[in-house]
Amino acid sequence: MESMLTTSQAARRLGVKPATVYAYVSRGLLTSQKVNRASMFDVAEVEALAQRTGARGAVAAVTDRIRTRISLQEHDRLYYRGRSAVELSGSRRFEDVAHWLWTGADTTGFEFPEGQEIWMALPDSATLTDRIRVAVALAGAGDPLRFDLDRAVTTATALIADVVESLPLVQPPRGPDIADRLWARLSAEPPEPEVLNAALVLLADHDLAASTLAARVAASARAHPYAVVSAGLGAMEGQKHGTASTIAHRFLLQAAADPVAAVAERLRAGEPIPGFGFGHGVYQHRDPRADHLLAILRERGELVADQVIETLPQTFPNVDLALAQLGLTYKMAPDAGEAIFAVARIVGWIAHAMEEYAEPGLRFRTLGVYTGDRP
Repeated sequence: MESMLTTSQAARRLGVKPATVYAYVSRGLLTSQKVNRASMFDVAEVEALAQRTGARGAVAAVTDRIRTRISLQEHDRLYYRGRSAVELSGSRRFEDVAHWLWTGADTTGFEFPEGQEIWMALPDSATLTDRIRVAVALAGAGDPLRFDLDRAVTTATALIADVVESLPLVQPPRGPDIADRLWARLSAEPPEPEVLNAALVLLADHDLAASTLAARVAASARAHPYAVVSAGLGAMEGQKHGTASTIAHRFLLQAAADPVAAVAERLRAGEPIPGFGFGHGVYQHRDPRADHLLAILRERGELVADQVIETLPQTFPNVDLALAQLGLTYKMAPDAGEAIFAVARIVGWIAHAMEEYAEPGLRFRTLGVYTGDRP
């Protein structure tokens, strides 16, 4: 129901707690409707109340106009087009989930092309994510049809294959799937691409995360898919987004010797514990992606992450910690989690771009609230 909001969505738009939303109902300021036993609220009515109360300002008004059918976060669960992301990660190939997110068509055996290695001369200090960003830019420059937005699915499949192919090869790939190809570039350990496939599926989309919003803004300007992905990668490069798994990886390396001391050192310095859900704006009690990926890794042996988790019962691990543990378990580079995140999230960015291409262009033009000297 595109014209209705859940209680949590209405609360987020109004900048209040869910209990306050129900208080508005009791005071006659909002009307609640029961849909499948859940309280739902009319978008127009919530928006009118938000305008009267001045809730959250212009940015909220813009982002809350984004209607998406791609992913849903509800009750500490994640769904892709109505299907559990956790269940999909254990039953479907990354390629098939990508096709599902892009088209809504339930297929099996969807194939990505072989991909071509994009030669690039980068300094030794370049990270895996640096290589991905350069590969995306070069792939776009080499595609004369990049502005044909109707080719977004074809463009995305070729781009992901090219990005993976452009990462340094560590061992021969075991098979043709993206998880096989990416494993061969991240780990010299015996291949377990099913673990990597699960991680890729779990990270494919996450509603309007910062990088996805950046991608949608680019798509609103009718940027081609390569530019959309570049916009997403730019936001992902931030310390509080895609790079979080690298910071968590280095923390786990420190915690392997003495987890309590590693946590105590962070607390003493007043620094957050990497990979944990302190103040998480989406999940309240658990990150289902982290829970599932850590459960898979526990089948392979003891985890340093679990030793840290035991010292922090008041919070919960997020997917950054799970990615860090994945890298640690299979002796990957510290920034391997960033590469996994980037490859996976290209799927979501393209899916959101395809939705945005169907909307009026340049709809995210907001007005700043000027606070400087008056002329």
